[in-house]
Amino acid sequence: MERWVKTPRAELLDRALIWNEAHLRHALREYERHYNLHRTHRSLAAAAPLKSLLEALKAERVDRLTVRRGDRLGGVLHEYRSAA
Repeated sequence: MERWVKTPRAELLDRALIWNEAHLRHALREYERHYNLHRTHRSLAAAAPLKSLLEALKAERVDRLTVRRGDRLGGVLHEYRSAA
């Protein structure tokens, strides 16, 4: 539990100005979604907890790889995905 509390503090709360309790709850909900659906975890072989592991890219696809970035919470959190 201590590790989880330290993570949102370092990645979210130390970088954002929180105005009130409603804003804090919204920011923590968005961070929880990011943490469980997009953020990589070393213990899960760079997968997110609620997503399956992605297949490795073949060498011929790496040259044509396009990556899109999505921002959450005004740019505090970044999420990346490949564009089809």
